[in-house]
Amino acid sequence: MTVGKPGAKILSGLVLVAFLAGCGGGANTEPALDALSAEQIFRQGELALEEDRKAERAVFYFAEVERLYPYSDWARRALIMQAFTYHRNREYEDARAAAQRFLDYYPGDEEAGYAKYLMALSFYDQIDEIGRDQGLTFQALQALREVIEEYPDSEYARGAILKFDLAFDHLAGKEMEIGRYYLKRGHYAAAINRFRVVVQDFQTTTHTAEALHR
Repeated sequence: MTVGKPGAKILSGLVLVAFLAGCGGGANTEPALDALSAEQIFRQGELALEEDRKAERAVFYFAEVERLYPYSDWARRALIMQAFTYHRNREYEDARAAAQRFLDYYPGDEEAGYAKYLMALSFYDQIDEIGRDQGLTFQALQALREVIEEYPDSEYARGAILKFDLAFDHLAGKEMEIGRYYLKRGHYAAAINRFRVVVQDFQTTTHTAEALHR
């Protein structure tokens, strides 16, 4: 088939664009990661983490450090950074999984307390408003208690104590919310039982005074 002059120009232009795109792509292609050192890949992850929209890329780099250099100190550092990055990106289940792997592999490491704290935060940061199911609140309390008991002298214990008190207060608020619901509908015995729970089991919370008044 014969291509006319206008068609020939278009075809030539497409070929040129394709060629330039190929050259441009080659210039921006990252070097093969297995040709880089563990530290170089780790630093790539840190750079990606600095750009808020590249958290997934950062996780990829940290995971590659683990895969290519599994017995290095950089792999240990990359694993805790995976947990941190997942948590910052609100991927809480993945954050817990990475933190748990860190604790399984490096239970005596100086960062073990931080890994345990990240696990607790992954529950705590998912606590919803009082009106919803409080299963995550119980899990957060348990995880925060473990931080406090296992790492009592750490900076993470101080943060865990504060968040434990807030989560505990949150549970008391749930009991009060249910008690008010029963009271409003004339179920006085059920309401009194809920208020009694607050007085007996949540004495240190901000809801005790109201429960006594009720």
